[in-house]
Amino acid sequence: MTTLLTNADKLSVVNQHIKSIDFQLYNLELDLLEANAEATPNAENISSINGRVTSLTAKRVVLAAEALELEE
Repeated sequence: MTTLLTNADKLSVVNQHIKSIDFQLYNLELDLLEANAEATPNAENISSINGRVTSLTAKRVVLAAEALELEE
């Protein structure tokens, strides 16, 4: 079964994904603050968090581009 979505519907879905990523990024910012606040920060843990931030940021950029196309 195929559902036809309007561009407005698609834009709404894309914006929901972007908002989800924004929440995840903020959570990672808090994780990074906590990781750096430890008496002996774990460099491996910090590197892992930074890697996830990079990955999510790249996804957000792609979704933002998709949103721009849908707004046209």
